Amino acid sequence: MKIDAKLVEKLENLSMLEIADKEKMAENLAEIVEFVEMLHEIDTNEIEATFSTLNNPTPLREDEVKQSDVIKDVLSHAPKSKDDYFIVPKIIE
Repeated sequence: MKIDAKLVEKLENLSMLEIADKEKMAENLAEIVEFVEMLHEIDTNEIEATFSTLNNPTPLREDEVKQSDVIKDVLSHAPKSKDDYFIVPKIIE
């Protein structure tokens, strides 16, 4: 994959970020792509996976309702609250 100024500019627009040094960014991205392409050359067909969630799935727990005073504790620090909600100034007309 060719990383050039046009691609960096497109990435800049998509990410909504301003890239100050587009030339340096293009060089860095080219190095990353080159490294990933080298990884594709490695033959891993004979190598067994060292980790899989299929053999030992995550144990599930019962979903139990528990009483908690977290809401009251959090709202106690709010400048204004009513009926378990924050009261904030209106910002949209």
